[in-house]
Amino acid sequence: MRSTFMGLETSKRGLYTQQSALYTTGHNISNANTIGYSRQRVNMQPTLGYPGAGLNAPKTAGHIGTGVEAGSVERIRDQFLDRQFRQEATKLGYWGAKTESISQMEDIMAEPSEYGLNQAFNDFYKSFQDISTNPENSSARKVALENAKHLADSFNYINSQLKEVQGNLKNELKVETDAINSILRQIAEINEQIQKVEPNGYLPNDLYDARDNLIDQLSEYVPIETSYNKSGGNALGIAEGSVVIKLKGSGTTLVDGNKVAQLQAQGKSIDKDGNITGAAGALTDDLTEFQVFTGFGVSNLVSVQDAKNLDPTNDFKGQISVDNLAIGGGKMISLAHSYGYEKTGTTLPQGDYPNSMQELSKLANAFVSAFNQIHNAGYQLNSATKGTDFFKIDADGKVTVEITDPAQIAASTEPNEEGNGKLAIILSNLKTTALSDGKVIDLGNGSSIILTFKAGEDLEGATTQSFYQGLVGKIGVNGSEADKMAYNAATIQLTVSNKRASVSSVSLDEEMTNMIMFQQSYNASARMITVVDETLDKIINGMGRVGI
Repeated sequence: MRSTFMGLETSKRGLYTQQSALYTTGHNISNANTIGYSRQRVNMQPTLGYPGAGLNAPKTAGHIGTGVEAGSVERIRDQFLDRQFRQEATKLGYWGAKTESISQMEDIMAEPSEYGLNQAFNDFYKSFQDISTNPENSSARKVALENAKHLADSFNYINSQLKEVQGNLKNELKVETDAINSILRQIAEINEQIQKVEPNGYLPNDLYDARDNLIDQLSEYVPIETSYNKSGGNALGIAEGSVVIKLKGSGTTLVDGNKVAQLQAQGKSIDKDGNITGAAGALTDDLTEFQVFTGFGVSNLVSVQDAKNLDPTNDFKGQISVDNLAIGGGKMISLAHSYGYEKTGTTLPQGDYPNSMQELSKLANAFVSAFNQIHNAGYQLNSATKGTDFFKIDADGKVTVEITDPAQIAASTEPNEEGNGKLAIILSNLKTTALSDGKVIDLGNGSSIILTFKAGEDLEGATTQSFYQGLVGKIGVNGSEADKMAYNAATIQLTVSNKRASVSSVSLDEEMTNMIMFQQSYNASARMITVVDETLDKIINGMGRVGI
C-alpha cells in the first residue's frame, strides 16, 4: 500500500528542483556581461517510480511517478565551435601581429614622401647636375655636400629605426613567451581544482569557463590541440575532466593535468658576415643585440610551483624549432617572421626586418661603391689631385660623407680644368644607371672605368632608385596582404564568435521567460502541498468523528 504522505514528498521534490532552476537562472542573469561565461541549465529528471521492482512489490493500478530531481547543472557549450574559434584566433593572431610590424616598417620608409630616401636621392643627383653647369660655383658645391649628408642621414635613419623596431620585436618575443607560460600555469592550476571537484559528482562549470577562456587566449599565440582525461571516482558522464594541451606540429605536451611545461624564447648569434653561428640560447635582455630567433626551449612537465623556479640555463633542454611553429600560425611565429628567424638549410637570418635591412644595406653598399669609383676617376676643383672616396660605410652599416671641403668634389674629367663639369654629369647620371658588376662607365675623355662590386652587393641591373622603389613596393604588397588576411580572419572569427554566443551566451529575454516558468512551477508545487495538506487534515482530524 502506498504511503499517505507520498503526494507531499512528490510536491516537495518539485519545490526544491524548481527552486534550483530559479537559482541557476539568477546565476545566468548575474553573469550576463561576464566575459567567457557560458549559460547554465538544470537537467531535470524524474525520480524512480512507485513501486520499485521486487517480488514483494505491492500491486497498484499503475507505476506511479514520485516527482522530479535535478540530475545536474550543465553549462551549454559547443566544442566544435570552440575548436573553430581557436583556429581562427590563431590565424588572426598571426596576421594581426604581421599587420602591426609591417605598418611600423611602412611608417619608417614613409614613401612616397617629400622627405624620404627617394627624395634624398633626387636632391643629391640634381645638385650634381647643377655643379656640371657651373663647376667653379662654390654655392652649388656646398649644396651638393649638404645633400650628400642628407642622403647619408636618410640611410642611417632608416637603418637605425629598423633596428630599433627589431629590438622591440625581440623584447615582445620574450614578454609574450612569459605570457604564454603564465597562461599554461593557470590552466594547470584549474585542472587541479577540477580534478578535486569532479570525483564527488559535481560539475565545476565556472572553472570550465575560466579554463576555456585561458585556452582561447593561448590559441592566439601558438597553434594548439586539446584532449581531455576523465577524473574518475564518482564523476558524472558529462564531466569534462582535465585538459591536455599539445603544441600542434611538434606534438610537445604543454599541459597534462596539474603538470605544466614552460617555454623559453631562444636565439643564435650572428657573426661579422651576417651568418648564423653558435648554439641556441635564451634571448638576452640587450635589445640592441640581434639574435636570430630559433624557436623555443621547453622544460619537462613539472608542478606549477616548480615551474615558477626553473633554471633558465639548465631546465630548457627540449627544442621546438620555428619550422614546427609555422603550422597554423599564431602571434609568436608572426613575431618571429618579422623579427628574424633561422630557417633550416640557410645560414642567413630570414624575416621581414632582416630581409629589408639586407636589401637596404645592399643598396647603400652598391651606391657608395659605384659613386666612389667614379668620383675617384675625376679631378678636384682647379687641381691635378684625383678625387677621393666621397662616402664611407662602417662595420655597423653607418654611411658618412668623407669630404669636408666643397673644393674636394671631383667634377672634372681632366686636371686643372676649372670649367670642366663632365664628371659631375656622369655622377648625376647614376640616377638612371643600372648598377651591375662589370658595368662600363665612359668618362668621355677617351677612357672608361669598369664598376666592380663585392659578391652579392651589386643591384643586378637595377638603378639605385628603382631598387629602392622595388623594396618599398614589396613592403607595400606584404602590408596589403597582411591587412586583407587580418580582415578576413577577423571577419570569420566574428562569425564563429556570434555562432558560439548564440549557443553559450546569456539571453536576458530567454532567462526572464525561464524565470517566470520556474516561478509558476514552484507556485504550482507549493499549491499541490497545500492540497495534500488539506487532504491529510481531513484524514487526520476529520475521520472517526461520526456522531460527535
